[in-house]
Amino acid sequence: MSIKKVVIGTALVIVGLPVLLVLAVMASVSVANRTNGSIVSSGQKREYLLYVPKTYDRTKPTPLVISMHGAMNWPAFEMNISQWNTAADENGFIVVYPAGTGPGPKTWFMQGSRTPSRMPDVRFISELIDTLEAAYNIDPARIYANGLSNGGGMAFVLSCTLSHRIAAIGAVSAAQSLPWSWCADSTPVPMIAFHGTADRIVPYNGGKVWIAPEPFPNVATWAANWAQRNRCRPTPDDSAVAADVTRREYPHCANDAAVVLYTVLGGGHAWPGGKPLPTWLAVEMRIFGLPVGSTTRNIDATRLMWAFFREHPLR
Repeated sequence: MSIKKVVIGTALVIVGLPVLLVLAVMASVSVANRTNGSIVSSGQKREYLLYVPKTYDRTKPTPLVISMHGAMNWPAFEMNISQWNTAADENGFIVVYPAGTGPGPKTWFMQGSRTPSRMPDVRFISELIDTLEAAYNIDPARIYANGLSNGGGMAFVLSCTLSHRIAAIGAVSAAQSLPWSWCADSTPVPMIAFHGTADRIVPYNGGKVWIAPEPFPNVATWAANWAQRNRCRPTPDDSAVAADVTRREYPHCANDAAVVLYTVLGGGHAWPGGKPLPTWLAVEMRIFGLPVGSTTRNIDATRLMWAFFREHPLR
């Protein structure tokens, strides 16, 4: 039995959770850290979970979607929550779920230099793209990155460091731990984001949360800053798309690099239309005073994200 299983199991017993739940946790963890590929990057073994649809045709350039998990998590969690594999089957693209770093659950580390070669996680993603381009017929104009929470923050980092390779970005409940001033790249990068107003982990209105070293920005302001970077018209177009969802788009952007924000009224730290977090993880978050909250079923973030990506190839 691995150390991480013992630690998590012991912690749950201490707080008085049922034995059956403890066993479920241990079983879930053993499956969660499932990968099927690895490369050596910056002297370390880096893992990923790759999905290639059965309809893949080597003779045709194929889009690539990179989907990144949240902090203290794994690629398989991102795969199950987002359901990108289903979208890949329906639309004929390849999806890869890279793993962050850590001895157990993985995290993306975004501090440090703006130079990609000096940021291990950025270098890993770049080399992962190289690896997949060597093995598959990847369309270099249709490589997209997205992520949940800490993974959404990492998507922002990629927009500032790999804008010559990443065509568009998607962010769900993005944990933005870097200030806008950090991003030295003014290249317009299309962006679509989703965030709930009742998110207790990454507050919609911004502010300090004990799990993060720096306060998070106001989500609407963060989207406006991205629109300014993309040289969009400053006045957005707002519309209601469901009883609990509003859509804000900044149009007339440079290079057609639109910025779109979906706000889920009362929504929690969740992937709209996706699967909820595993029960054991949701319970653990609630114990630490950070309930995940509700997941809306009135929109599907994955399908909306892919429709947005499809309209924005690399220019």
